[in-house]
Amino acid sequence: MPLTGFAKYAWFALGYNLLVILWGVFLRASKSGDGCGQHWLTCHGEVVPSAPELKTVIEYSHRIMSALDGLVMLILLGWAIRIWRQERTARSRSVMRFSIGAFIFIITEALVGAGLVLTGNTAETLTVARPFWMAGHLINTFVLLLFLSLTAWTASGKGPIRFDVSAGDTAVLMIGLAGILLVGLTGSIAALSSMIFPSESLADGLMKDFSETSNLLLRLRPLHPVLSIGTVVYLVFLAGLLRKWSSNDPDVEKWSNILSLLAIVQLVFGGATLLMLSPILMQLGHLLLADAIWISFVLLAASYLSLPERVGNVNRPAI
Repeated sequence: MPLTGFAKYAWFALGYNLLVILWGVFLRASKSGDGCGQHWLTCHGEVVPSAPELKTVIEYSHRIMSALDGLVMLILLGWAIRIWRQERTARSRSVMRFSIGAFIFIITEALVGAGLVLTGNTAETLTVARPFWMAGHLINTFVLLLFLSLTAWTASGKGPIRFDVSAGDTAVLMIGLAGILLVGLTGSIAALSSMIFPSESLADGLMKDFSETSNLLLRLRPLHPVLSIGTVVYLVFLAGLLRKWSSNDPDVEKWSNILSLLAIVQLVFGGATLLMLSPILMQLGHLLLADAIWISFVLLAASYLSLPERVGNVNRPAI
């Protein structure tokens, strides 16, 4: 049975976290990450900034949203624990465990954000460590969204997820996961390089990408579109494969269709973003689509791995 009230709240928590993430992207793209200086939890040494600049307002509002997010996640965790104590079912235990995972990673998300501020890796500052900070931030965000998605999905009456996977299942899913992560990581590098080393035109950007005198981040930038094309092709293939292997199970079919559509839209949107030299609005849309693809992949995998007829299917064709 679905946990109706909790499930609705869990989906709300997922949506609110996406909103916080998008505002964080706007914060970075608008070069407002240093709006509070190298101060955390305070802003320029003040609890509430006086006579703030626009970038201070942007940074401070993101901190307020993040603080509210902490409260949202605390309620999610407390509610999940209460349900488990009342019901003691396998579903309520899974919901509680996923909620605990989400709460842990919202804490680490805050710590990574604080680390970026305290070390000065914000706005247009480029240090040797900044790409690694951004990579860590992206991976942490993806794991957070994974736990939130599974919390809402399980509370909605889905599952349980069966982890006794075959070699074929493991291979196709891990390739998809690796592809999405690599595209995300190279995308964060491309976004950082475009912000710090802006181009006046597409031709100017391409010259910088292939110039031996350019910064390493610029020379790594072409990896993103190349990996994106390959990953989109693979995700569409994966969606069709899992749909076939599941004998067109309704949930698997739904999420495979959503994933395929989002991947294709993202490819077109990413090309448009590149041609338009990555304006902030396009960056926000690009990031939202990337998160939606990740969530769709997670829920497609969860739907597939929850199928009882999948386990021990020795007649499945080899990859």
